[in-house]
Amino acid sequence: MYNFQISPNLIHIQQSNTFGTPKIVNPENVENLAFTDPQEELPKVLAEIEANEEVDMVFAVTHMGHYADGNHGTEAAGDVMLARSVEEGQLHAIIGGHSQNPVCMEGDDYADFNPGEECKPDQQNGTYIMQAHEWGKYVGRADFEYMDGELTLANYSLIPINLKEEDDNGDLVFITEEIEKNQTVYDMLKPYQERGQELLDVVISYTDGKLEGDREVVRVEQTNLGNLLTTAYSEFVTQNFNVTADFGVMNSGGVRASIAEGDISYRDVLTVQPFGNFVAYVTMTGTEVEAYLADIAVKTGGGYPQLNKVAMDVDCDAGTVDIASLGGRAFDLDENYTFSMIHFSAAGGDDYPVINQHPNYIDTQLTDAAVFREYFVVNPEISAEDYAPVDGQLNFYRNNTLVGSCAE
Repeated sequence: MYNFQISPNLIHIQQSNTFGTPKIVNPENVENLAFTDPQEELPKVLAEIEANEEVDMVFAVTHMGHYADGNHGTEAAGDVMLARSVEEGQLHAIIGGHSQNPVCMEGDDYADFNPGEECKPDQQNGTYIMQAHEWGKYVGRADFEYMDGELTLANYSLIPINLKEEDDNGDLVFITEEIEKNQTVYDMLKPYQERGQELLDVVISYTDGKLEGDREVVRVEQTNLGNLLTTAYSEFVTQNFNVTADFGVMNSGGVRASIAEGDISYRDVLTVQPFGNFVAYVTMTGTEVEAYLADIAVKTGGGYPQLNKVAMDVDCDAGTVDIASLGGRAFDLDENYTFSMIHFSAAGGDDYPVINQHPNYIDTQLTDAAVFREYFVVNPEISAEDYAPVDGQLNFYRNNTLVGSCAE
């Protein structure tokens, strides 16, 4: 959220979307929409504005992410590349989101920013780029001055919204001055919040170690949380649908957080799995499974697969797999295998193969969070080590050299 103080009255705001959207949302929800490259579309939009309107400045409101110096990896190209895609001076500012980082720069890289400190936005190709971190932790404020046809930034700050930290006594104290709440709104919402908190904070299990779901880890390597999720979903299928799920698949983009050592509550479950996707399963021939695993094994970013009970080698260059076993059974092209996944990936999310039209596909209509919660209830003591990936079970090769994933 931003507060702008600008002299001219006429501002044109253009919303930008990424052409990667069909891969990161359920494709069924956007099948009638076309997504094009913002870097190609922005010059066209600017030309249209110039031909039809008289404006003093153009701001873009985006949700593509900010990546220092445009180093976006497998993600959408982001705001830096968008700013560089037009002539200097055509786009005055970008107010962005998606990468969930405070855009406070020191040179060409991110500053070591702490709440309440000064913050300098990025500036690329004459375009100011701003982002106020995540989850309403800050309100971003930008004060601009426009004089003699020139736009300058007078002030930029990320204002903490009652963020707290532990003091020397272990008590939570405000990091900066408290912003007083609106009592009328607070009193109206408090009963709902209290009821929700009671349900969210019920302890349902315990883990003796961290269950790893950090974005920078889970998208490049197998983790104990990835194994736990796929185990929970495949066992749910086995126990409730008169089939034996040989293995499970989970796209890493759907793993949104880690679970810390200690008590586990429903709040933790919803933090890891917040989207309400349905758990599903499908039975395929060995030939079909081989083709499916060859397709997903080479995915990177959010598409990188977390797998359980899969023993295979992946040739990243050839895009092929050599499967030793599935679910403890020696792999055979002529056998049938059942595996679990979420409906999002079955429908083609994260660029996975579309398999929800397969004749043996079943959508259980039970959400991932509900199934995951029940697994914890049934297993009140979780040993993190029990879900650690097995060395040598899943191997990735590039140029005949063992690597961590096909992203390397």
